[in-house]
Amino acid sequence: MSVPSEPVAVPESVERIAAGRPVAAVWENELGGVTFAIDEGREFVKVYPDAAAHLLAAEVPRLRWARRYTPVPEVLGTGPGWLHTARLAGRSAVDPRWADEPRTAARAIGHGLRRLHYALPVDDCPFGPPSWVPRDGPAADRLVVCHGDACSPNTLMADDGTFSGHVDLGDLGVADCWADLAIATMSLDWNFPTEGPTGFQEVLLDAYGVAADVDRIAYYRQAWDASEDDRDPLAG
Repeated sequence: MSVPSEPVAVPESVERIAAGRPVAAVWENELGGVTFAIDEGREFVKVYPDAAAHLLAAEVPRLRWARRYTPVPEVLGTGPGWLHTARLAGRSAVDPRWADEPRTAARAIGHGLRRLHYALPVDDCPFGPPSWVPRDGPAADRLVVCHGDACSPNTLMADDGTFSGHVDLGDLGVADCWADLAIATMSLDWNFPTEGPTGFQEVLLDAYGVAADVDRIAYYRQAWDASEDDRDPLAG
C-alpha cells in the first residue's frame, strides 16, 4: 500500500458519495484498489476493481462485528466494488509523522495487536481463519481472532504515539496469534529498513508481551509468501 504517485480519476460512486465535498486519493494497493478521502478525511471510500470486489464485500461484516469490541472504522455504506466508512482517529503507522520514530511505531503496532487479540472473542467469532493461513498447520500457541493482514500501514496511531485503531480487516478470522505477529514483524522490515538482522521485531514483540517464536514466525511467513498469488486476484 502506498500514496498515489500520479493523479487518480475519481469514480462516479465516490463523486456521488462526496456530493460536492472535496475528494483526494490517499492510498493505492497492489490489487488496483484506491482509497479516497472525502471532506479532508472525515470519511473514506475504498474502491476495488471487479476482480477484487469480493474482498470489500468480505470486509463489511468483519468491520461491523469487530467494531463491537475494538476501534475499527464504522461502515456508512457499501455497494459493488466500494466501501464507505467514517474516519477513525489516528494516522497510519507508516505516515511520514513516524518515519523517524520507528521504535514508537513498532511499539504501537505490538500494543495494538495485543489489544485486538485480547478484545475479540474467539468463541463468538463467525469467521474462519484468514484466507492465507493453512488449515492443517501446527497446533496454535494461542488461538485468537487475527487481523489477517497485520502489515504496518493497517495500524493507526494517535499523535502521542499510542495505538488508536485498525483498518483493512477484510481477512479477519480465527488463527494462532503468530499468524499476525509473523507478518507484523516482517512488515517492519519493509516500512522501517534497518541494518540489524531482525530490525525492530524485538520492540514489537516486547510491546505485545512475548519472546520471538522462531519456528512459528518462519512457518507463517512462508505460508504468507506461498499464498501471495491467491491473495492477489489480479496476478497473472
